Amino acid sequence: MARGIEIRAAHFPGRAPIDAYGNGGFRFADMSHRGSILCLPSGIHGWDVAEGQALTIDLFEKVLADARDIEVLLVGTGASLVPLPAALKKALKERGIGSDPMGTGAAVRTYNIMLAEERAVAAALIAV
Repeated sequence: MARGIEIRAAHFPGRAPIDAYGNGGFRFADMSHRGSILCLPSGIHGWDVAEGQALTIDLFEKVLADARDIEVLLVGTGASLVPLPAALKKALKERGIGSDPMGTGAAVRTYNIMLAEERAVAAALIAV
């Protein structure tokens, strides 16, 4: 018997460019996701973070778990740039990850370029 629509944490098992963003979500790989996302070497995951929320190390556990395959983490902080807390920058740096916060739009565009260049890039994108 059909179960209907199943709501679960988003996960796309691969790397894909972001086709569109806005209206509270993202489009990628012929799919859409409402809410924030993490674009990691292990896939694209739903990320339970909202604009204006404090960015803590705990929120970046999946990023830190994939650290060996990431050189640069782009952090799309929403409609405007929000600096990363010193503790978070330190945790990323200790694992060899450079971090670059910027508005979500700029992060999406930069991520797509770096992904096309086959760079070891990841992105934490807060929905706008």
